[in-house]
Amino acid sequence: MRQIGIWLDKKKAHIVDIHDGRVSLNTILSEVEDFHPSGGFGLGYKGSPQDAMAENKYMKREKQQLKKYFKNIVSAVSEAENLVIFGPAETGEKFYKELTESYSDIKAKVKDVVKTDSMTKKQVKAWVKEFFNIPIRVKGFLS
Repeated sequence: MRQIGIWLDKKKAHIVDIHDGRVSLNTILSEVEDFHPSGGFGLGYKGSPQDAMAENKYMKREKQQLKKYFKNIVSAVSEAENLVIFGPAETGEKFYKELTESYSDIKAKVKDVVKTDSMTKKQVKAWVKEFFNIPIRVKGFLS
């Protein structure tokens, strides 16, 4: 049975693949741009019509970048039998919504979507093992 956990935020996704007793971790980087307005874009004040138009353009661009990022993740997890999605913020929820809208076969494999804090790669692996009740090896002994 192939069980996969996906920890993701807007910048990267750590994909933990548990298959035949082996655990692997693959990282997919997103190309989603950071957006930090530092004032008005056009008329010299924040909230002007030009400011709203520039923000709208950014939001459309971000949506397209997220779609591409999510498509890359879907390609990496297509052979999963069970999936769990977790991570900070709302990127996991956006990914689940994309699965619902465009990848119903993958969405059917999702067991849960969980909000968690940022984690190290080691913590991500341990979290996925615990979620799927896989024994964690500690210094040569099963815990």
